[in-house]
Amino acid sequence: MLISKLPPHVDIVIVGGGPVGALLAQRLYASGHDALLVEAKSSIGNDPRALAIAYASQQSLAASQLWADSLAATPITQVHVSQAGTLGRTVLNADELDLPMLGSVVKYQNLAQYALDQLSTGPARLALASKVTHIQRLARFAQLTLATPSGEQKISCRLVILADGGQLLNQLPEIRQTIKSYEQHAVLATLTPKQPHKGIAFERFADDGPLALLPTGNDYTLVWTQTPEQAAARLTLSDADFIAEVEQRFADRVAGFAAVTGRASWPLALKTVNSVVGQRVVLIGNAAQTLHPVAGQGLNLGLRDATTLADVLAATPARELGEAASLARYAKLRSRDAGLVTVVTDQLITLFDSSSLPLKHARSLGLLAMDQCAWLRRGFAERMVYGAR
Repeated sequence: MLISKLPPHVDIVIVGGGPVGALLAQRLYASGHDALLVEAKSSIGNDPRALAIAYASQQSLAASQLWADSLAATPITQVHVSQAGTLGRTVLNADELDLPMLGSVVKYQNLAQYALDQLSTGPARLALASKVTHIQRLARFAQLTLATPSGEQKISCRLVILADGGQLLNQLPEIRQTIKSYEQHAVLATLTPKQPHKGIAFERFADDGPLALLPTGNDYTLVWTQTPEQAAARLTLSDADFIAEVEQRFADRVAGFAAVTGRASWPLALKTVNSVVGQRVVLIGNAAQTLHPVAGQGLNLGLRDATTLADVLAATPARELGEAASLARYAKLRSRDAGLVTVVTDQLITLFDSSSLPLKHARSLGLLAMDQCAWLRRGFAERMVYGAR
């Protein structure tokens, strides 16, 4: 339900109206909590990213009316992982997990706008164009100052949940953010394959950076990790030369590409915090961690943050919202999954960034071992779909 005037008090304020915040808002309404989601934008702007949504994440969104056929998501039935210049490869299949798909690829812009539209017309409360500028926290409640279309407004609450970005972290002295620059950019492009992709996604570790191909409609979305200098050079290539360079790195893994459009790039960094909870505040999604796009776990991790927090708060009486014991319970439940996924994603970049020949052969043997060991392959696929449980 879209509101134009903020109430003076609610029990819970969610800051950030992306899919993570929207999922939590829907879940909190279903559990009977007095919650309000505030989003600084009035609508989702143009965003070229396509994201891989794990099957478990898709089911969570669907259960909260945030997933629909109109999103035109493309199923991923198989993921082909390989290393250029070696025999190392492994293939993850949905059939091995008895699932209809490992996940789906959806345009972020479509998913985020659909989520806002659902909240606007549903019972959960939503305030758009309302930017939190200041957080003041006291023993029993927090007070937020917001810039809104009708001017500055204040609202008090028992619990503040930061679900999008980390711009307010400098107002939380007990929470410290660490930023690790990878000194890399992600090159994004849409590639039209010469043959149907059949729902197969690719992760290719080339000598000059990993490449991912995500089936998106009839096309592929390319995410290619490069140095800033290489990324700038790739953007200036002719379409034919760009396609030739991508095809060279995939060798005979794909049949080739007929066209390329929509090239862009953005810098990559790992952002983590020393604690996801503080005095009357919880961090989830990109506020808690921002990951490298390799393995496509960033949004999925955030959605699991939202579902776990919703479960904790559903069992928390209103008078105990924001209390240290409840927040500590959430932090403990999320520590294993968030910690493991963050470390594995970071180490993948470190491991495959080295050009050492012995290490390259060791990586190849590791991929071959996974391909030959069904239990190892299934375990890895389960982590990608469900997280660390």
